[in-house]
Amino acid sequence: MPFSTLDLIALAWFVAAWAGYAAVVEFLPKKTKSLNETMNDYRIIWMRRMLHREARMVDMQVMATLVSGTAFFASTSLLAIGGALTILRSPDEMLSVLATLPFGAPTTRLAWEIKAVGLAVIFVYAFFKFAWSYRLFNYVAILLGAMPFERDKETPEAERHVQRTARLFEAAGRHFNHGQRAIFFALGYLGWFVSPYVLMVTTAAVVFVMWRRQFGSDARRAMDV
Repeated sequence: MPFSTLDLIALAWFVAAWAGYAAVVEFLPKKTKSLNETMNDYRIIWMRRMLHREARMVDMQVMATLVSGTAFFASTSLLAIGGALTILRSPDEMLSVLATLPFGAPTTRLAWEIKAVGLAVIFVYAFFKFAWSYRLFNYVAILLGAMPFERDKETPEAERHVQRTARLFEAAGRHFNHGQRAIFFALGYLGWFVSPYVLMVTTAAVVFVMWRRQFGSDARRAMDV
């Protein structure tokens, strides 16, 4: 067995923290909306106000910015995958460096390689989320182009188009958020290369920072003004 009981406990804590955070933020009912949910409400507002504009160049420019940002993160995920796989090439040197760290725990070469593969898997997951989000944002751009004219804004078809566009927009944003969450937790996962204790601490730190940004940040408070 390449991992100790403490390693398995730390890994279980990492997985539970990731799954628990995702469940609380996205699925469990709560009185206080997260920043993501608040922005979903503004997506619908955006679509409805767009119906009242005859000239929609600004809307398409905003859409282009969202698409380019998603493409950037997808490309970054590919680079991160390559970086994670690179550390498989020289595990002996990595282990010697690890041994000099004050909190470094002794580990085997096999355990190091499994940890490196696990890190690569997280970045692969992030890439697929960003890539799908990129595709969805392109679909949203098509729906924006098919938005009914301003003179038809009061028709039932216009309202249906707003709803379907907003739902697709929300799905694109949700997958983008999943990709970003994977990158954040990948940073916490790096603590496992030092020791299982560090993994538990870094995982807790990631959850705290993400939770605060969703519910207690200045950005979230700005939405209540």
